[in-house]
Amino acid sequence: MTRQHLDSYAWATRTGGRVMPPTRGLRTLPSAMSSAAPVLVVDDDAKIVSLVRTYLEREGFSVVEARDGRAALAAIEAHAPQLVVLDVMLPELDGLGVLRRLRERSDIPVLMLSALGSTDDRVAGIHQGADDYLAKPFSPAELVVRVQAILRRSARAAGRDGDRGVLRHADLVIDLDRHQVTRQGRLVQLTTAEFRLLAALVEADGRVLTREMLLDALYGSNYVEVLDRTIDVHIRRLREKLGDDVEVPRYIATVRGAGYRAAPEHVG
Repeated sequence: MTRQHLDSYAWATRTGGRVMPPTRGLRTLPSAMSSAAPVLVVDDDAKIVSLVRTYLEREGFSVVEARDGRAALAAIEAHAPQLVVLDVMLPELDGLGVLRRLRERSDIPVLMLSALGSTDDRVAGIHQGADDYLAKPFSPAELVVRVQAILRRSARAAGRDGDRGVLRHADLVIDLDRHQVTRQGRLVQLTTAEFRLLAALVEADGRVLTREMLLDALYGSNYVEVLDRTIDVHIRRLREKLGDDVEVPRYIATVRGAGYRAAPEHVG
């Protein structure tokens, strides 16, 4: 990515929202994905919304907007977006509040935006269930790349790349085609990232997966930037949802200094 693209967000802000020409080499999603549900962009800054909308529409996405947290929740109900670009600092209800309410009933992918760029702020967003986090000021070209990457991962996790079947571990049933996990017959609501992590661990059949291997399973080898603690945050949330005990794990075991693996199944 060129310096021109890295500076384009700041440049557009200084010039009243005018944007740079579209980035060469951006990979456009197949038309079936681009013609699907819209992307919801939530930010109270009209210039940022206009900038993001322009870049997404140039890549074939339809876009809907919201300027505060409550309007965002209403837009999610009205439009059922395929992905939400969500700013943290919003009036009425902040972005983390929106994310918490969304995660109570949906695993729609979420890309968080924030001027709060510290590691703790980013970890807070991931901990609440965000799929990715982009600090302001950002390159709109990078935002498009991240949106496309999240949707590709979501499509694979949902089984749109072909039938993959069912995995079983202890009392978990992981349906790779329907992107569903049940525990003792009850559905467990997981985000796309949590689902992919669980599937990767169970598919490894007891082998230890390092954090780097798990990051690759989530984001692929060409991912732009990942926090060191991202995997640990996702694993913690996954354990909470599965009711797993860190000290006596049934599903996910920590291998100190190495990574994680599926916990051995105990008979009797």
